[in-house]
Amino acid sequence: MSVPASESQRSAFSPQLKRRGLLALGAAALLPRVVHAHAPLGPIEPPLAAPALPLTLHDGSATDLPRLLKGRWSALQLMFTGCSATCPIQGAVFAALQGKLAATLPQAQLLSVSIDPLNDTAAALAAWRQRFSAQAIWLAAAPPVKHADVLLDFVDSRAVGSDRHTAQTLLFDNHGRFAYRCAEFASARDIARLMQQMARR
Repeated sequence: MSVPASESQRSAFSPQLKRRGLLALGAAALLPRVVHAHAPLGPIEPPLAAPALPLTLHDGSATDLPRLLKGRWSALQLMFTGCSATCPIQGAVFAALQGKLAATLPQAQLLSVSIDPLNDTAAALAAWRQRFSAQAIWLAAAPPVKHADVLLDFVDSRAVGSDRHTAQTLLFDNHGRFAYRCAEFASARDIARLMQQMARR
């Protein structure tokens, strides 16, 4: 069933991307259960502990991926601020998702992690968040340049083309483990439902 984009989603990307974004958000769906660690979609069995990847947040503070993930139900997207195709649509999804999670899953967080740390400074990441009216639940981060591909390799999310990543949302449990791989451009409604189901188990 197609799900129409909300007004906030429609306004979050340029007119030339609007048609693609609406189609992607409407058509996205989550597929049935799979059992391979790096299968295209579905649960990751067993869940995989996140790598000790150092990160710089949008406010300039230093942390690492396990520390960010521990104790939180997390939705993670790979992106870069210079992207003009896939990433603005991903940002629109997270913009809608943050509102859906705020009242229903207070231990949730959203993470936008850059695959272009050479250009994505803390200031660039802060501007990315501001562009989508990010709330406190939504963090943006970049690894050191020498570790740029660590997360891509860990989640097996390379894609052909200049973007080098897919538009899947990756879900982590509150132990910091990679637990679920969503469809590309999965809707905010579907991601929120999955995170709530994970938290209830």
